[in-house]
Amino acid sequence: MSNPHPAGNRHHAGHGHHAGHDQDATQVDWEVLGPHLERGAEVHTPVYEQAAVWLRELLTAADGPDPDAVRRVFDIGSGPGVAGCVLALAFPEAEVVAVDPAEALLDRARERAARLGLGDRFHTHVAEVHDGLDALGGADVIWSSRALHHIGDQRGAVATLAGHLRPGGLLAIAEGGLTPRFLPRDLGIGRPGLQSRLDAVGEEWFTRMRAALPDTAQDIEDWPAFLADAGLCTPCTRSFLLDLPAPLPDAARDYVVATLARIIEGYGDQLDPEDLTTLTRLTDPHDAAGLARRPDAFLLSVQTVHTARAQ
Repeated sequence: MSNPHPAGNRHHAGHGHHAGHDQDATQVDWEVLGPHLERGAEVHTPVYEQAAVWLRELLTAADGPDPDAVRRVFDIGSGPGVAGCVLALAFPEAEVVAVDPAEALLDRARERAARLGLGDRFHTHVAEVHDGLDALGGADVIWSSRALHHIGDQRGAVATLAGHLRPGGLLAIAEGGLTPRFLPRDLGIGRPGLQSRLDAVGEEWFTRMRAALPDTAQDIEDWPAFLADAGLCTPCTRSFLLDLPAPLPDAARDYVVATLARIIEGYGDQLDPEDLTTLTRLTDPHDAAGLARRPDAFLLSVQTVHTARAQ
């Protein structure tokens, strides 16, 4: 599923998901946003690969299904299917079902799976978390990355997903981590510390978005507690680092530029005028101080994954 957050995600400027239509998401043109989401997911593929290895290790150490015996995997909030395809490669005997309310993104997911030779094991399903999952039945592994924070009742969403686990199955929720960094503190243009000020405005956006969601619950965002409340056991949490130092490869550089452009579009009017001018220069491909030409741009982020098993 897709995350319409202008910066890609509250904690992770990568491939985001959207599991419930908030006010901004209803206006999103997924045909237009899809390439940006897919590009971000491809940049963050090392994170998904690390997480998939960890999930296999957890299954090996537990009393649940052997990782090579996993037969069904759900990617809830699949977006363009990058993570879902990683999971299909990690669990070679499994059917993977990518779930998203945006058909345009599921089209991309099916095309990716076909290119990778996974088409016979990769299927899609149009649904929201609280509407349309019943027809799916159960799974041995359920993955949801940066989708549930777009659901008003996050605790209830975790319980819904837990209800689809087969005995011994594993639920993995990728939420939280550390805000991505990609700008030096002093850029040589504008006031130093632009990244921190962008983070602050993004947090305000996120707070307003959450408050506007239907049935928003004022729960502390304690994902392990949500998993325990859903009746799951043996909780584990681990964070995964993406470290792309300067100079950035072209794909990552293009992604960072597009992310900053989306910030301008999403809440540029809430930025200090000087910061908006700096951001505009950074996204200008012809400006010598822009990110397209800078040797000092980097991408450093951390994604946290919370897991627990069904009895």
